[in-house]
Amino acid sequence: MNDSSILTLAVKSLDDKRAENIVALNMKGVSLIADYFVICHGNSDKQVQAIAQELKKVVQDEGIEIKRLEGFDQARWVLIDLGDVVVHVFHKEERIYYNLEKLWGDAPTVELEGVLG
Repeated sequence: MNDSSILTLAVKSLDDKRAENIVALNMKGVSLIADYFVICHGNSDKQVQAIAQELKKVVQDEGIEIKRLEGFDQARWVLIDLGDVVVHVFHKEERIYYNLEKLWGDAPTVELEGVLG
């Protein structure tokens, strides 16, 4: 599965669990870490965990390896590393505090309208 298909799968999974304000950044040429960052948030610890759990289940069902999953128990900032796609599931307050969109402001935003319908 290519990185754009993984991105689409991840975004749909996040949307299915009602993740809020889903943003995808094209990190190609900006960072060596990944080709895409996906950023979203939930409004409670339980919602953050539900979003992360759903993403984990969906990608594993597709045979995609999760290279790293961090922060699940604390449910404040869950990082799910899918290789070329890194997903950040924040608790709302942490998202505002860390403001990754501003930190990586030189990365172009990926249009998700077609993915989220």
